[in-house]
Amino acid sequence: MLRTLTLVLCLAAGAGPAFGLTQQEAGIRAVIDDQIAALKADDFSKAFTYASPMIQHLFGNAANFGEMVQRGYPMVWRPATVRYLGVHDEAGGPHQRVMVTDAQGRLWVLDYRMVQVDGAWRIDGVQILPATGAGV
Repeated sequence: MLRTLTLVLCLAAGAGPAFGLTQQEAGIRAVIDDQIAALKADDFSKAFTYASPMIQHLFGNAANFGEMVQRGYPMVWRPATVRYLGVHDEAGGPHQRVMVTDAQGRLWVLDYRMVQVDGAWRIDGVQILPATGAGV
């Protein structure tokens, strides 16, 4: 019995920050995770589907979008690790703060602006934030 309880507690602790997420936070993280997975697989068509209509209009097609990500956001195209820091409201909408370690081991803090389109979360922009040390 004690072994089972210990295993359950370890599994719950290992679930990490996903435990206790709001429905909004879980939905936002799922979209970002899915887009990053598509980018890692070089499936720019699929990654493009997670972008908001404004972003899709701005880049026009998946190939242009993929080129922009490769050149401007290589840490998202090929991340070593992704860690979610929290959701905050800014300019009337949710923003997901994400810490990414790139392939060279450098840390990046990104701010994903999110919008809902027909009830589904979409990425409406990503801003690279200055690293501010331990209080990120």
